[in-house]
Amino acid sequence: MGQEKDRMIGGELYYAFDPELIADRLRASLLCERFNATSATQDTERREILEELLAHIGDDVIILPPFRCDYGYLLSIGNRSFINYNAIILDSVPVTIGERTWIGPGLQLYTACHPLDAATRTAPRPLESAEPITIGDDVWLGGGVIILPGVTIGDEAVIGAGSVVTHDIPSRVVAVGNPCRVIRQL
Repeated sequence: MGQEKDRMIGGELYYAFDPELIADRLRASLLCERFNATSATQDTERREILEELLAHIGDDVIILPPFRCDYGYLLSIGNRSFINYNAIILDSVPVTIGERTWIGPGLQLYTACHPLDAATRTAPRPLESAEPITIGDDVWLGGGVIILPGVTIGDEAVIGAGSVVTHDIPSRVVAVGNPCRVIRQL
């Protein structure tokens, strides 16, 4: 593993246009392209592509195309989880989705962090970093949910449609809004 890839996975500042990372994103893009071109009748082919793309895909996982991710090899999905249409997962560091988690259409998971300092962000060799996202077991994410870097969502939480999750959400709560906030216990 090259230095920039090691720095990326470690959550340090890294150069995203490193040739190894460009090649890794191209690999993921081509696999996503193949996955997204499958027919609704090609469950076996879809599963094979996802097994090649992802770090881990549990049993009985369903992902409906179109689906996009940056790398794939940092994304793990637990058994019996469901991801609806139009999911975008920017997985520069590990993204973990638990078991039996149901995700509505239009999910966006962003691990990437860009420096607030313009000189670092726009230099001839711009740097960025990333923070992991963890989604527990038995979670339900409504349609259009956006989860920002470094967020953990506890087991059995329900996140309302259109919410922007900017901070950790505990287990067994309903949370909604922008920014997402807990409105009740379950």
